[in-house]
Amino acid sequence: MNELKLLREWDADAPPLTDAARARARFRLHQAMREPAAPTTIGRRPLLRVAVAAVAAATVTATVVVAQNAGSSPRTQPVSAATVLRGAAAEERRLEKPIAPRDDQFIYTKEIIKETPVGGGPTKTYVDESWNSVDGSKKSYVSELGYTQWVPVFQPGQTTVPPSKWSELKQLPTDPAKLPIALRDLFGRADYDRPMKADDWPMVQSHLSGLLRKAVLPKGLRSAAYEALATVPGIKLLPGRTDADGRPGLGIQYVGPPGTPWADGGAVLVFDAKTYQYLGMRDQRRAGGTTYEQWSTLAANAVVDRVMQRP
Repeated sequence: MNELKLLREWDADAPPLTDAARARARFRLHQAMREPAAPTTIGRRPLLRVAVAAVAAATVTATVVVAQNAGSSPRTQPVSAATVLRGAAAEERRLEKPIAPRDDQFIYTKEIIKETPVGGGPTKTYVDESWNSVDGSKKSYVSELGYTQWVPVFQPGQTTVPPSKWSELKQLPTDPAKLPIALRDLFGRADYDRPMKADDWPMVQSHLSGLLRKAVLPKGLRSAAYEALATVPGIKLLPGRTDADGRPGLGIQYVGPPGTPWADGGAVLVFDAKTYQYLGMRDQRRAGGTTYEQWSTLAANAVVDRVMQRP
């Protein structure tokens, strides 16, 4: 495939990348330069707010206040980031409703994003609705911070990182021990006998995060991603966080090694402090010299038959 032709065809009207997105792109380019050429090419589909989920250099334990029963005094108990993520996996398995979309259908999502300037100012709320083709054979219609665009169909040999085609997602293992290796070896045969190395983890955690940002996944894959994320070297727990609606929660953040885009910490995944159910994400965005505190949550998702159809 002619990469220069693809570059010329890129949508010039698309909004500029954030600083974090540029850093991630540079890091991916650096990593790609270190690897042998792969037979599969990456598609030029837009990466809309790819989550940089969360975790750091050693499992951190924090003391969290937990209420016992009504009228009783609160008690404290040690809770680790791994405990929260494994609890989120258990909650996902309890609530999961497996689906099997057809290749000709679309995944509908409705996401609420709230942004407030860090230095003070009014909060702006965006309602982003998107329709993503299940197998990439049809044009998708996506929205990010109110900016909407049509996404072209996949060309032969194109894919995304992490995978977005349902057929590719179904090929990923639901064994939490195997999933990181499969994501590490996305463009070849997964070598489950080759152990993970320290420099494998930054991008693997990013791929796991990308999976968790997807509204719909094959049965067992989301819970496996939570449990796999719990094994990433270095998990940072942030007590006392809130979601977009002010509900109390626990944050999980990845702080990567020096020299990576996550050295100063990535986005924060927020989980319910009692049930460990995922509530949403907190992040920062820079635009026009202004830094915004950003909260996002998934309000609805469904499988539909056509673009603009709502459940």
